[in-house]
Amino acid sequence: MGLFSLTQNLAMDLGTANTIIMYGDKIVVNEPSIVALDKKSEKTIAVGSKAKLMQDKASEDLIKVVRPLRDGVIADFYACEQMIRGLVDMVDMGHHLFTPSFKMVIGVPSGSTEVELRAVRDSAEHAGGRDVYLLYEPMAAAIGVGIDVMAPEGNMIVDIGGGSTEIAVISLGGIVTNSSIRVAGDDFTADIQEYMGRQHNIRVGERMSERIKVNVGSALTELGDEAPEDYTVYGPNKITALPMAVPVCYQEIAHCLDRSIAKIESAILTALENTPPELYADIVHNGIYLAGGGALLRGLSKRLYDKINIPFHVADEPLLSVAKGTGIALKNVERFTFLMR
Repeated sequence: MGLFSLTQNLAMDLGTANTIIMYGDKIVVNEPSIVALDKKSEKTIAVGSKAKLMQDKASEDLIKVVRPLRDGVIADFYACEQMIRGLVDMVDMGHHLFTPSFKMVIGVPSGSTEVELRAVRDSAEHAGGRDVYLLYEPMAAAIGVGIDVMAPEGNMIVDIGGGSTEIAVISLGGIVTNSSIRVAGDDFTADIQEYMGRQHNIRVGERMSERIKVNVGSALTELGDEAPEDYTVYGPNKITALPMAVPVCYQEIAHCLDRSIAKIESAILTALENTPPELYADIVHNGIYLAGGGALLRGLSKRLYDKINIPFHVADEPLLSVAKGTGIALKNVERFTFLMR
């Protein structure tokens, strides 16, 4: 971009687990939503993956490692602002004589209150945003998946993120019915952490629980040929503090995640109950689209199909669906009247 180009376009998926930034047509930042701050001066030490390496390892007297978003909304306003600044600084925008301001589209949970929406907007504006547009995440995910959201037909999207699961029926550029529940990837991680302590008497942290979820996480107790190998977990015994090595199989993780997945199933059924019959018929014909990191859980689409009897389609890159959608929306600000300013 030119030396005198003062406004840059950025699209952002501000997620509980990861924040993704698009600049132009490319994803230029894909980092964990975490920031490390100096305990005394409150200055930023690191953001993203560098900050995550410090999680549970830094001295609490010197460094405060914060995840600014919880359950899909901002829990720490100052830390969120510093995180956004740090992540935006990672974007290579060429050389400028002056610090550019930004035209931004940011994905937000559909269940956000006015206060929560204001917090996101304020954080973006303090980080350099001049024109800030907010877009509900299920709408962004639908656009990113490739659904024609302006078409006169019903499409259902289920976006399972880190802090919340967004379920929406979309038609003619609007969300007809939606449901946002605070059950998602973080709850899966917490379930695993609690299960390992209760069942195996081993103490594991959030990061280890996340690795267990990635390696042997499953929604079904029978995966057939897709079954992953057992994953060995290392940690201290809760009672004796002696080191333990515990092999974990996908079947026991499927059992420990069952209750949280059942809540997502129930929310989808509730959203379908509230869907007008004509749109319901479209959804049965088109299937339901799964996006977000939770869509990567092994066997989830099959479990949901067995329960609801409607086909579930997993997006090609479910983690990037919302970010892609915000990028497309940024190019169509005039056409997409559902963007919030």
